[in-house]
Formats: sequence, C-alpha cells, structure tokens
Amino acid sequence: MNQAHFHLVLNHLPIVFPIVGLLVLGGGLIVRSEIIKRIAYGIFIMGALSAIPALLTGEGAEDVVEKIQGVSEQYIKTHEEVAEVFAILSFILGTVSLAGLWANWKQKSYSNALSFVTLALSLVVLFYSQRTGTTGGEIRHTEIRTATAVSPSSPENNSTKNNDGDDD
Repeated sequence: MNQAHFHLVLNHLPIVFPIVGLLVLGGGLIVRSEIIKRIAYGIFIMGALSAIPALLTGEGAEDVVEKIQGVSEQYIKTHEEVAEVFAILSFILGTVSLAGLWANWKQKSYSNALSFVTLALSLVVLFYSQRTGTTGGEIRHTEIRTATAVSPSSPENNSTKNNDGDDD
C-alpha cells in the first residue's frame, strides 16, 4: 500500500463522522435525550481525531500523485488548502464537542445552548467536508471537475485513438 492509497483509506472518516454526528445530534435535540447528545459529541470528537491521520498522510499522497501524468498541481494545491481549513474546523468542532460533553455531563445551565452551537458548527464543517472531498476527487477524476469542463476537442478527450482504423 503506497501513501496515496493509505490517504484514500483514511480520508473518508473525517468526512463521514460529522454527517453521522449531525444526524445523531439532531435526533437527540428532537427527542430531548441527553445520552443521544453525548453520543453525538463522541462522534464529533472521533471525527476530529480521524482528521489527524488524514491530514498527516496528505503530503505522502501528494508525492505519489504529482508524478502521475495528467495530474495538475493546481488541483492538488486547491485540495490541500481546503483540506487544511476543513481539518482546523474539525478540530474546533471536536473541542466544542468535548466542552459540550463535559457541560452535558455536569448538567451546566448552558449545556443546551452549546448543543445548538455544536449543531451550527457541524453544518459549517459539513460544507468544508464536501468541498474537501470534491477537490480531492477532482485531482484524478476529470468527470467531476466543474471549473474546466472537458470539451470534445480537448487533449484529454483525444488521448484515445479511434479504433476503426480511420484517422478522422
């Protein structure tokens, strides 16, 4: 397993955890269950922790991928910048969740307000998780790129030869 493969294995966790955490926290707020809110906080904390290895394996993945023909350094740079913001926001969400877990456990008066702050912050994190996943995918998946649509006459589409023998 090379560094790019290792990064691909790990990078989905910090994207999935906030989605699950948001659903669980939303459910906990709706049914007014403190235990469900605590579970959501734990999920957000695990999401923040999972961002660490995803972030740390990014450089090794970059070293592998930038040697592949057709990979644009600009797509890598964009992904790296968005991923750093996503990681920072994930760490903030994890820290706020840790505070929310503590406040919930100690039955602090501001515990419920902190749940809503966590919910709002998780939406911001989800926005950046989507951007991080998309910009990462754009590195190798030309079909999802929106900035530079592949036209029929572009070099990327002309890389395959016509198999019928004609040189149209």
